Amino acid sequence: MTGRFGVRMRSALAAAAVVAVAALASGATLVVAARFILTDNIDQAIGQRATQVAAALGTADGAGLAATLRPTARDRTVVQVVDGGGRVVAASAAVAGSGAISPLRPQPGQTLREQRGLELARDDHFRIVALGVSTPDGPRTVLVAQSLDEVNDGTEAVIGALAVGMPLLTLVVGAATFLFVGRTLRPVDAMRRQADTITARNLHTRLPVPATADEIAALATTMNTMLDRIESASDAQRRFVADASHELRSPLSTIHAGLDLLAAADLPPAAGVHVTRMRHESARMARLIADLLLLARIDESGPQLRREDVDLDDIVYTERDRLSAGHPGLRVEARVSPVRVDGDPHHLQRVLRNLLDNAARHARGRVEIDLSAAGGTAELTVADDGPGIPAAERERVFGRFVRLDDDRSRQAGGTGLGLPIARDVVAAHGGTLTVHEGPHGGALLRIRLPMAPG
Repeated sequence: MTGRFGVRMRSALAAAAVVAVAALASGATLVVAARFILTDNIDQAIGQRATQVAAALGTADGAGLAATLRPTARDRTVVQVVDGGGRVVAASAAVAGSGAISPLRPQPGQTLREQRGLELARDDHFRIVALGVSTPDGPRTVLVAQSLDEVNDGTEAVIGALAVGMPLLTLVVGAATFLFVGRTLRPVDAMRRQADTITARNLHTRLPVPATADEIAALATTMNTMLDRIESASDAQRRFVADASHELRSPLSTIHAGLDLLAAADLPPAAGVHVTRMRHESARMARLIADLLLLARIDESGPQLRREDVDLDDIVYTERDRLSAGHPGLRVEARVSPVRVDGDPHHLQRVLRNLLDNAARHARGRVEIDLSAAGGTAELTVADDGPGIPAAERERVFGRFVRLDDDRSRQAGGTGLGLPIARDVVAAHGGTLTVHEGPHGGALLRIRLPMAPG
C-alpha cells in the first residue's frame, strides 16, 4: 500500500469524486433548464391570455370582455386592463379594486414582460406580461400576471430529487469501482503473496500468470522472465563457488602436507616462524573452503539433515571441554540441563562450535554456556565478556563475509561465514538464532529449538 490508501481505495474515491462533480454540474444545468422551461410555459400561457383579452377589447360586446376576465377552474392568472392614464378600467375578481399590478405601458401592438412581487399575494413573485392595445376608447394596456409558485415547486422538486439521487449515485459508483478494482487487482495480490515467498533457496518458484491477456498478465510474464535470469545467474555463481572450492582442496592438501614436512625439518628459527604462519593460513583457508562448500550445498538444497534424537547436553559438554583445552587462559563456565531435540548431531555440534569459537575470539577472559528447556523449547546461549555487538549491527552480523572488525577478525582467523552458517542450520531445524547483550557487557547468542516429542 502506498500512502494512507491503496490503489483500490484511491480508485474508488477518484471515481466517486468525478461522478460527484459531473452529477453536480449536470444537476445545476438541469435545474436551470427546468426553471427556464417552466417559466417559458408561463410566458406562453399568460401571453395567450393577454391576446384573448386584447381581442375582447376590440369588440363592443362587454360580455365578451367579462368572460375573458373570468378565470377558469385551473387558471391561476389575474388580469387588468389599464387606460392611458394608468387607471384600471377592468380587472379579474382577484385584483378588483387594486391599483395597476405593473408600471409597464407598451405601445399598441408591443409586448413587455417582467417579474415582480405583488402585495396582494404577500409579495409572492409573479410573471407579468403587458400588451399594448388600441381601442375606440383610446390606448389600453392589458396586464396578465401568473404566480411563479409552480416554477418554484417544480424547481424544488428537481433539487430534492438531485439531493437524494446524487449522493446515492456517488456511493454506488464508488462501491462498484471499489469492488471492480478489487477483482481486477486480485491477480496482483496473488502475485505479491507468491513473490513474498521467493528467496535464494527457491528461485525456481514462479509468479502465477492470470488467464486474461491484459497488462497484469504481461507484468507476471515479465517478472517470471526476470526470475529466470536471476535463477540462471545464481546457479552459475553457486556452481562456480562449489567447483572452485573442490578444485582448491587438492592443491591445498598438498601445500598443507608440505608445510607439515617443513615444520618437522631442522630449519633456522626465522624460517620456522614463517612455516608456522603459513600452516595457520593454510588451516584458515581449509576452513574457508569447507564453509564455502557447505554454503553452496545449503543454497542449492538446504542443509542435508540426518534426523535423530540428539542429547544436546552431551554436545555442550564435548564442546566445552574442547574450548577449555584449546584456550587454557579462558574461563569457560557451563550451566547445563538435560535436553533432547530432534535433529542432526553433526550440524548442531558445528553450530555450537562456531558460536564458541566466535565467543573465544572476542572474549577478554570469560565464556558462559547455558542450556535449559521450558515449554517444549530448548534454549542454548553462549555469552562472552568482550566488546559486544551494537544493537544496530545485531542483524547485519548474520550476513556472509560480514566482520564488524575486519583487521581483528582476520588476525583471529575468522572468515565471516560462521554465524550465517549457524543461522541457516538452526533455521533448518525449525529454530531461531538471535544476538543480544550479554550479562557481562559482551555478546550473547541465543538458540531456540523445538524439543523432541516426549
